[in-house]
This record gives sequence, C-alpha cells and structure tokens, in this order.
Amino acid sequence: MNLPVLAGTVSTVLFAVGMLPMLVKAARTKDLASYSLGNLVLSNVANAVHSIYVFNLPAGPIWVLHLAYVLASALMLAWWLRYRETGHETAASTAAAGITAESASAGQPSGRVQP
Repeated sequence: MNLPVLAGTVSTVLFAVGMLPMLVKAARTKDLASYSLGNLVLSNVANAVHSIYVFNLPAGPIWVLHLAYVLASALMLAWWLRYRETGHETAASTAAAGITAESASAGQPSGRVQP
C-alpha cells in the first residue's frame, strides 16, 4: 500500500469515527432541535452532486469516506424530519420537570440564585 492510499484509509477511519458520537447522540435522544433543516438539506444535495465526482474516481478510501458522509447526512435529515416534534417535546418536558422538581425542593424557580 502506498503512502497516499494509507493516508486516505487512516483519515477515512478517523472522520467516520468522529461522526459516530453525533449519530449515537441523535439516535439516543431523538433531540435534533439544534440542527438546521436548511443545512441538512443542503448537505444532502451537495453529497448527491459530489457523488458524480467521487464515483468516477478509482475505487478506494474516498468512496468509503463519501459513503459515510452520505449515510450520516441522510440519517440526520431523516431523523430531523421524523423526530422534530418528539425532540422538542422531550426537551421541553425534561426542562419543565427539572424546573418543577427544583422549585418544589428549593421554593424557587430554576435559574434563580438564592441570596
């Protein structure tokens, strides 16, 4: 294996592993409220157009890396569309539960500093 292919393979693995925490957190929490629909759509369109270029290159690490980006951005868009209501409700109910429990125990709403 020559140096450029080795570098491409190592960087592909690093980039793919770097995306895993984002995907795991999104799948676990279903809270994608911090993600922009415009960015997710644009990323997917860009990946589709970029595929024309990538898949005309010889097969190699760049194909794997591009497939990882395609799958990650497609999953994030699908999850954003599916869980956009659930994520907001989950975050809101968690926040409300925290405020209720804290205010009941401390006698004050959450976020207020006691003198």
